[in-house]
Amino acid sequence: MFYIILGVIVCVALAFWPATVASHKGHSFFGYFLLSIPFWWITLFIVYFGLRDKNQTSRDRADDKAAEKALDRDEAKGKS
Repeated sequence: MFYIILGVIVCVALAFWPATVASHKGHSFFGYFLLSIPFWWITLFIVYFGLRDKNQTSRDRADDKAAEKALDRDEAKGKS
């Protein structure tokens, strides 16, 4: 019985991780927390790599793209 209770406590504690990351990206903490209780490892992968940051503006995304293009251009010059 002790191990079952301990397992539930660990699952709930681990569910806070992806829920907190989703919350920082502007998504629902409670929704991702409930989803994360049984599937925390899958949810964590989805939250880190699949969710778009709702807090990021279109200007921030444009700046990121411009920086990526400049890095690619510099890398191409270095190979030539």
